[in-house]
Amino acid sequence: MSSVDFLAQEKIWFDKPRYDEAERRFYERPDGSSQPSQVPTLSERFIDVGANTILQDIARARENIQKSLAGSISSAADQGEIICRIKSLELENHSLYKVVDDLRAALSKLDCRVSVLEKAPAVATPATAPSAPYTNGTTVQQKTSAPVKDEEEDDDIDLFGSDEDDEEAEQLKEQRLKEYAEKKAKKPGIIAKSSILLDVKPWDDETDMVKLEECVRSVVADGLLWGTSKLVPVGYGIKKLQIACVVEDDKVGTDMLEEEITKFEDYIQSVDVAAFNKI
Repeated sequence: MSSVDFLAQEKIWFDKPRYDEAERRFYERPDGSSQPSQVPTLSERFIDVGANTILQDIARARENIQKSLAGSISSAADQGEIICRIKSLELENHSLYKVVDDLRAALSKLDCRVSVLEKAPAVATPATAPSAPYTNGTTVQQKTSAPVKDEEEDDDIDLFGSDEDDEEAEQLKEQRLKEYAEKKAKKPGIIAKSSILLDVKPWDDETDMVKLEECVRSVVADGLLWGTSKLVPVGYGIKKLQIACVVEDDKVGTDMLEEEITKFEDYIQSVDVAAFNKI
């Protein structure tokens, strides 16, 4: 509501002189006027009360006027913001209309092209020559059979083949199989080997360990190769012989080694396999 509308709705001050008199008295009292102080009468008290109410009404009216003015300013700012938004929406709407028009034009062009293609007669495509087959990345030319001109040439063609060709093919096949078998037989196969670590224990601490080792190494077999050895203390002055060897699995086994070594009963008490690894 604007200030003009607010003032138009206010009542007419018919008793304005009365308000002016009350305002004059209000401002004269704090200034220390020269009038002698006297006890106010009852009528004067009623006049003062009326003046105070009038002053309160005036203050309320001024406050309402200020509020209405402030509201009109804020409403004017809001109206300006709304106008800016409306203008931006109008510009956006105009750009959207332009985009829709462009899409319609493109769609009409597409319809025209489709109708033209549908009306056009189908063009006969030339028969393509059969593609040549590929074998291991190389092109193999296909043999085209030439038309037979003479009937005598047809008589010379053998449709069922001959027995001689079959015999030659069988001989060639047997020869190739024989060559493959010979080549495979000459090729050396993989020999499976194992590394074995043996613990050879004597009877007591008085056993000659040098002689014991000589007895162990005296065991000889095809596919057996002795390695390094060392003496390992067991306890109470007794030492055991720890010896390594490499054997071929198809020729030598751990059972055979234990049996051959334990034959030397004068020096050897027992034989144990400490480690067994495939090579």
